[in-house]
Amino acid sequence: QVHLVESGGGLVQAGGSLRLSCTTSRAGGYAMGWFRQAPGLERESVAAISGLGTTTYPTDSVKDRFTISRDSAKNTLYLQMTSLKAEDTALYYCAVSGGRYYPMTSLWNADEYDYWGQGTQVTVSS
Repeated sequence: QVHLVESGGGLVQAGGSLRLSCTTSRAGGYAMGWFRQAPGLERESVAAISGLGTTTYPTDSVKDRFTISRDSAKNTLYLQMTSLKAEDTALYYCAVSGGRYYPMTSLWNADEYDYWGQGTQVTVSS
């Protein structure tokens, strides 16, 4: 069983920043991603990173504000979020796949991931 634990969520004012972290027990540089789900909406991909460190952001609204990165030595995934908006309010999940190399757009699909964390809440007040 692979475990993922997210941290770093919280309440922040619009325009502020947060950095989410996700530590996984699956070592070895597997592709990973961040997703979010707001109440009443479907889970959506926010960002993903391959085993080589290539990144992709499927949503234009976050592309210039969020940065995904990883520290493979620490088996930790990060999501740096800046200029936060009220519409970024959601439960944020990290996930790890079973492979290292993918067509990057395939990492926008939740089905590519084997294991998920429990989520960390991000609330942005306007």
